Amino acid sequence: GAAPRKNVIRENSDPGDIIILMGGRTGRDGCGGATGSSKAHTASSIETCGAEVQKGNAPTERKLQRLFRKPEVTKLIKKCNDFGAGGVSVAIGELAAGLDIDLDAVPKKYAGLDGTELAISESQERMAVVIAPEDLQAFLKEADAENLEATVTAVVTEEPRLVMSWNGKDIVNISREFLNSNGAEKHMTVCPAPAVVTPKTVTGTFRENLEKTVSDLNVCSKRGLSERFDATIGAGSVFMPFGGKDQLTPIQAMAQKISMEEKHTDDCSVMAWGYDPELSSESPYHGAYSAVVESVSKLVASGASFEDVYLTFQEYFEKPGHDGKRWGKPLSALLGAMEAQMALGIGAVGGKDSMSGSFENLDVPPTLISFAVTTDKAYHMVSPELKEAGHRLVLLSPEKDRDGLPVTESLLGNFRLLTKLFREGNAFAAYTLQKGGIAEAAVKMAMGNGLGVKFEDSLAVQDLFEKDCGAFLVECAPGTEAGTPVGTVLEVPVFILRDEAVPADELYPLYEGKLEPVYPVHADAEAVMPVEDLSVKAEAYPAPAVKCVKPRVLIPAFPGTNCEYDSARAFRDAGAEPEIVVIRNRTEEDIRWSVEQVAGKIRESQIVFLPGGFSGGDEPDGSGKFITSFFRNPGITDAVRELLDEREGLMAGICNGFQALVKLGLVPYGKIVDASPDAPTLTFNTIGRHQSKIVTTRIASNRSPWLALTEPGMCFKVPISHGEGRFYASPEVIRTLIENGQVATQYADPEGHATMEIQYNPNGSVMAVEGITSPDGRVFGKMGHSERIGKDLYRNVPGNYDIRMFEAAVRYYRLEL
Repeated sequence: GAAPRKNVIRENSDPGDIIILMGGRTGRDGCGGATGSSKAHTASSIETCGAEVQKGNAPTERKLQRLFRKPEVTKLIKKCNDFGAGGVSVAIGELAAGLDIDLDAVPKKYAGLDGTELAISESQERMAVVIAPEDLQAFLKEADAENLEATVTAVVTEEPRLVMSWNGKDIVNISREFLNSNGAEKHMTVCPAPAVVTPKTVTGTFRENLEKTVSDLNVCSKRGLSERFDATIGAGSVFMPFGGKDQLTPIQAMAQKISMEEKHTDDCSVMAWGYDPELSSESPYHGAYSAVVESVSKLVASGASFEDVYLTFQEYFEKPGHDGKRWGKPLSALLGAMEAQMALGIGAVGGKDSMSGSFENLDVPPTLISFAVTTDKAYHMVSPELKEAGHRLVLLSPEKDRDGLPVTESLLGNFRLLTKLFREGNAFAAYTLQKGGIAEAAVKMAMGNGLGVKFEDSLAVQDLFEKDCGAFLVECAPGTEAGTPVGTVLEVPVFILRDEAVPADELYPLYEGKLEPVYPVHADAEAVMPVEDLSVKAEAYPAPAVKCVKPRVLIPAFPGTNCEYDSARAFRDAGAEPEIVVIRNRTEEDIRWSVEQVAGKIRESQIVFLPGGFSGGDEPDGSGKFITSFFRNPGITDAVRELLDEREGLMAGICNGFQALVKLGLVPYGKIVDASPDAPTLTFNTIGRHQSKIVTTRIASNRSPWLALTEPGMCFKVPISHGEGRFYASPEVIRTLIENGQVATQYADPEGHATMEIQYNPNGSVMAVEGITSPDGRVFGKMGHSERIGKDLYRNVPGNYDIRMFEAAVRYYRLEL
């Protein structure tokens, strides 16, 4: 999707063209998935429908991504389809009017699949591409270079018929005219309910409503779920999911820089969603209309201007059967969404629907989720956490029509006003009001930076907790004339309405504790030994055997590696010449070739860098296992020994690469050694799940050339993303590493001190160890992704992210340390 336009062609499929299936192999997973998503289920469904769930294959997906980045590949592709509902029958069947598909040629995960299973399986990470016959060998060669399986499975025919053969016999032979007819017509009498919403009355005290609101499932913190997903992959995240110095304020829109392999850009895509299950249950029409407004408003609240906005819908309704009232719910929702689109002048592009939201006697609420997307400049993006005490909070609320929905001109006027306030520097944060109204927005905006809010005495409790479709709570400079004043930002984390004061530390346990049993954010660290701030300063640095102005960096990309581009760009920006070498392992010959290539490239390079990823599964005996066994090959071991011992070269590894360095013994021993029981290791995070967030690390020792541009005690922000990053070693081994100055970096709290608190030490590493080095410092391994840096990234978690390790490596070869 981010490929340069000049690299993408769109042509017709001509008779004689070849269709290649590439990527993952086909299995029974996903058989019936499309139909399974459109039928009601019961407790016995698991006995018969288990195979309907597709199994992802992230390593293969990454190979496809690398292949499709190459212009010499994409320019060969006339048409392309990803595999989704219907498998081969749809993904290939849609590519041309006439097709002859050989199901026997479809690569299989295992034997025993019949023709129907091969035709309809929705196994993931597969692509079907149309190419001209004369381009076949060139395309297969490029796929092989990316370690991808690619097989000719179909030919475009002149006669407009879909033909599938299996075991030498035609099992499908259908005219395209019949397929295009969409089958037999069906009719249903639909009875939509009146689109009416009853105004909600808020009862109880300010405190009671605050406590009730923050602990509501639709409002409470989802941080424990969000942190399970990598938020910084690709080094393009303008916002982290949670912002402020305490990383607690949830963002309302995703902002991601457009992916570029080598160059840099200020352009970013922005996406937000809107949906209220309670409102949609009462009136699907109002629910869908407000979902569209909410999704677009969140874009504007995040700093994007209301230009070139598009929508896509996710729809999910109860099984309708032949009940006209049930059919009336999706009809009402679609009418509401259409009315909102017409009012705002924006269209929906694509979407996904399912009419299977019934499980025995349970039905899902009418669900139409609106996703709004646009593009803007990264430097225009504004994060929602409150920035400074003394600022004013104002409400921008659109006028409402007789149905309680925003008047279009009033809403668009507020869009323009908020964008103007942002661009002129008079607004510093904004939040689109949701279920909990002004109060919910204020609490969430305040918690990121540990601030509070004093609401205007004139406000009633009803004013603070009622939903206001299309309204914004805006942090403005004092004296800014806009909107209706509703409060003042306080330096103390407390929320005040007249004589009622509710301290934040009484609300946050309710807010974060609601889902703690399901998605935990807290865990106790094992106290192997007391943690302390380490400080070792280098007196001198080693020098390379031969200096070099532009050192060459070898970056091997193993199956599952997903940080190779970020790493290469960081080195390139620092003045080095990186080269990514894809490790091929589909056959014995591929492995022999890869060993020879890597061994030769190591001898041609000055630096070897092992990037992050999840090769073989993300656990110490899986994640680093293939890399470790690969580097233990005698040819590669000799090349590494020559690099380190004879040429005084450098090596480093981050995350998955750090795990491999530890397993090889390159850290902490400086050479590849056999594993021993007393060697350090990396194991499961104490919280028992993946962690993705921003942490602070402090320099404990700068004896490594990689850290020569730092000083002990300096602190840096760094993205982390791992499930097994806990550094563990015996107290005796830790003491030896400390005495040798090999503990390079430690996890630190906001004051810059090494800590075992899980909020700051995300995996429970002993002595808060984040990175270690070899005895001479020339091999460096760390968990945090220091390669994921760049202008306008992580704007809602400010700090210094550039540890300058890549620049230091280049300076090492220039003898500038």
